Amino acid sequence: MKRKWIAAAVLGAALPALAQDIKLPQTLTMTAYDTGTSGFNITVAIGKAFKDKHNTDLRVLPAGNDVARLAPLRGGRAQASAMGIGVYFAQEGVFEFGVKDWGPQALRLMIASSDCNAISLGVAKDTGVRELKDLKGKRVGTVVGSPALNQNAYAILAFAGLSKADVKIVEFSSFGAMFKGILNNEVDAAIASTISGQAKEVEASPRGFFYPPTPVSDRDGWARLSKIGPYFAPHKATCGVGVSPQNPAELPNYPYPIFTAYASQPADVVHGITKSMVVNYAAYKDGAPGAAGLELAKQNFTWVLPYHEGAVKAYREAGVWKAEHDAHNQKALKRQEILAGAWSAFLKTNPPEDAAAFRKGWMAARGDALKKAGLDTIFE
Repeated sequence: MKRKWIAAAVLGAALPALAQDIKLPQTLTMTAYDTGTSGFNITVAIGKAFKDKHNTDLRVLPAGNDVARLAPLRGGRAQASAMGIGVYFAQEGVFEFGVKDWGPQALRLMIASSDCNAISLGVAKDTGVRELKDLKGKRVGTVVGSPALNQNAYAILAFAGLSKADVKIVEFSSFGAMFKGILNNEVDAAIASTISGQAKEVEASPRGFFYPPTPVSDRDGWARLSKIGPYFAPHKATCGVGVSPQNPAELPNYPYPIFTAYASQPADVVHGITKSMVVNYAAYKDGAPGAAGLELAKQNFTWVLPYHEGAVKAYREAGVWKAEHDAHNQKALKRQEILAGAWSAFLKTNPPEDAAAFRKGWMAARGDALKKAGLDTIFE
């Protein structure tokens, strides 16, 4: 998967001039992860900048899962959300969104944070594992009811040519319980950010903890990883367990938080929010850990979701949106169009009320529609 980061050199003196025509509503509402999470704290820091620069009050609504984060947006009670990778599952209409009340969602990107950390499978040092391929036969943790965590783990295993059948899957009730399982020698590897508090706790334990690399030079490995987790991209991690600016590691990562709005959100509102976050970056970048990752130079304009037209306008004005970004955006919009069409057609077939049967039928219809269009299904 190609990752095209924009160059910082074009930014310079242009940004102060852009600030003059930013217009925000008097009040805004965004949803985010629970109180105290990095996504919540980053959104609060941005809210302070909105207040200081535009006298706009930003209300941040904490929510414990992706459905709860998106419901206020869909209901018109919030303009945007600071999402995690669940935003991609919502676009695709899978997992918790593969139900009658949801289906594929027409979501659009605004801006996202990519900081110094990475997200990958961490492994207890006492296992003898040095490379991901050494995980064959080892115990890998998963979390019941957490498709994002589990899909991430399977994607990283695929880098080494491994599947669930090649390891011993150990299920836990929560992320925290999974890492207690590593401490208690009940499991050997688990997915986590390099800056996760739980990962740091295991690192300091007698077992130790480290992240086997996923070198960008291993093109076959990355092709396999991207097949399952196309939202991942190669990243040079410089903070967290086992890594530093002096000792970086090539690991996978995806943005968090991912500021998202529905396609139906007025372009002028999205334009104002995005433009303010670009122009006023200096006002909030030190306001919370991870906020520095929202820097304009760190934006990926060829990711797995399309950008909102209001955000595109802001990036054009900043001089960083190019023809190749337009081409990629059109492909991403086409995928959403195909998914929406498949969903509409499926609902007209009078699908079963039983949740499991409904999901099975939808996934089959979804797969057929994507294959017919020559697109990867990603999820089976």
